[in-house]
Amino acid sequence: MTSPHEVVVAALARITAGYVFPARAAAVDTALRRRLAEGAYQGLDERELCERITDDLQRACPDRHLRLLWSEEPQPMDEEPEDVARARFAQYARESNYGVRRVEQLDGNIGYLDLRMIAPAELGGPAIAAAMQLLSPTEALVIDLRQCRGGSPEGVQLWCSYLFADDEVHLNDIYERSTDSVRQYWTLGHLAAPRYLDRPVAVLTSGTTFSGGEELAYNLKVLGRATVVGATTGGGAHPTARFPVSPHVTVAVPTARSVNPVTGTNWEGVGVEPDLAVSADDALGTALEHLRTLLG
Repeated sequence: MTSPHEVVVAALARITAGYVFPARAAAVDTALRRRLAEGAYQGLDERELCERITDDLQRACPDRHLRLLWSEEPQPMDEEPEDVARARFAQYARESNYGVRRVEQLDGNIGYLDLRMIAPAELGGPAIAAAMQLLSPTEALVIDLRQCRGGSPEGVQLWCSYLFADDEVHLNDIYERSTDSVRQYWTLGHLAAPRYLDRPVAVLTSGTTFSGGEELAYNLKVLGRATVVGATTGGGAHPTARFPVSPHVTVAVPTARSVNPVTGTNWEGVGVEPDLAVSADDALGTALEHLRTLLG
């Protein structure tokens, strides 16, 4: 087992070098080294060590993406070749059907999309187009993000593009620390299936909805394109990289941050608040009632 000192030092090196807020990284460094000196990490197995360090990380810097992750299976310490990482993720995305769990026509000709992951556009484009093609005849749409834990900004961009008329809608910006640059995300001009326009949309959320799932809900809410129904989301707005610090421990480091062009901020730490606040279990029924009222 790697010692607590080795885990803390290796994790802090990655956080200091890459965390999107360098001043906060300095505070994290001070807090974890103090806890290490106090002996707070002695006598713990690696899984317990990850949990304890993560608790201390988030006390020093409340960012739910910033954490240590334990893996039962050992992992290589060398950086994974990019082509291997891409192939592994592509397989995962394919086995997850690119996040599209279910597409259905509900009573009253209301479309229902159960979306569990936001796949990258280059991988998930055909599945996303197929879903939107099936939903195109419906008169209203429910997008269920209650179990969507995240995904790709480019995937969010593609899903959003189907709900707006053209390529002139500014969706989100992402600031990248490593390049000190901002990338803008706008709706796309060319799509492989019909756009879903001039019809009401409801988005379902829960406390599980996180990261890329939150961005989709947030974008549609602040642009007035959808009514968000359910519970406040988890509150993670920072794109994140993962680095091995021992054969069984990985540190997740947010290396960028979202900046919404409408609000000038994002949902980090506060989540996306619903327009119609109900329990996650009641969200679908409430959304259907809302949409049927709009449809008359």
